[in-house]
Amino acid sequence: MFETLGFEDTTAREASVLFGLGLGLAFGMLAQITRFCLRRALVGTDRRAALGVWLSALAVAVLGTQAAVAVGWIGFEDHRFMAPELPIAAIALGGLAFGAGMVLTRGCVSRLTVLAGGGNLRAVLVLLVFAITAHATLKGVLAPLRTGLGSLTVELGSFTSLAALPGGAWVWAGLIAGGSLLYALRSGVAPLPLLGAAAIGLLVPLGWVGTGFILFDEFDPIAMESLSFTSPMSETLFFTVASSAVPAGFGPALVGGVVLGALAASLLRGQFIWQSFEGAAQTGRYLAGAVLMGVGGVLAGGCTLGAGLSGVPTLSIAALLALASIALGGVAMNAILSRSLSGSGAPRPRRQVQPAE
Repeated sequence: MFETLGFEDTTAREASVLFGLGLGLAFGMLAQITRFCLRRALVGTDRRAALGVWLSALAVAVLGTQAAVAVGWIGFEDHRFMAPELPIAAIALGGLAFGAGMVLTRGCVSRLTVLAGGGNLRAVLVLLVFAITAHATLKGVLAPLRTGLGSLTVELGSFTSLAALPGGAWVWAGLIAGGSLLYALRSGVAPLPLLGAAAIGLLVPLGWVGTGFILFDEFDPIAMESLSFTSPMSETLFFTVASSAVPAGFGPALVGGVVLGALAASLLRGQFIWQSFEGAAQTGRYLAGAVLMGVGGVLAGGCTLGAGLSGVPTLSIAALLALASIALGGVAMNAILSRSLSGSGAPRPRRQVQPAE
């Protein structure tokens, strides 16, 4: 469609930079205001309300994405989420690692990106280590781990999506969206945060349609993407150190937009504050979590946004497995940490504000 819009001096890739920046700005502001985070939704002290917010976004993302598919704007037949061979070991182990890591860092990558815009230096360091580790897993010294686990596959054939099951796409989309909305409405969350979460959910189909339909150019194609952070963080790192040789793209622009959006929202709301580590033990825990998320995000095929909020609306079996594994890894690590603290006999420290809270 892009060639029909009349942009004679702008390529699809250049336009995707502006689009990614705008999408990131919107997400950064909305996520900062709603405190959008899957970790909080799973193990936070206010997890019922946080899960209501997250599921509200998921419901809108599912309905919007499937509506775009139904009208023929986009399709996921050739997307990596729909590969006929499911790398089950990589996705399951990667998801478990990512979930464990996000509990150690007290925030998933998307939440930490938002917190970085609000002055959280812990989040900045975690994101840097995450990006390095993710890039090493994609193309560097950890790539053999990715290829080795990726070779352990299960043949799905045509059953790569819930749409291939009895009932078809809209039945399964309706079940996911309906169940999510029902929980969200019963979670006790005020209408305003739910509306903010719904707006976040709308960004997902907007991202798919923007990159896969509006900016589609058969002579200069770009990847069809939506909200995600694993690959974009790796691309941002590479662009930062080699911008003279590597052109900007949707991913780095998205990351930059999120930081700027969160910065603007935190300043406008009087919530910008510099925060750093409290000690060596805390620093070590966060670094370990960053490495786990970097490796896990690549193996699982995405983070809580890439495989979760953006992936599940495609109805992909791979995305559903990744999200379930991330959730299980997060809950398991939280249980291990809680048991370790209670078993030590040490008094619980007074609770302080941490990332993702």
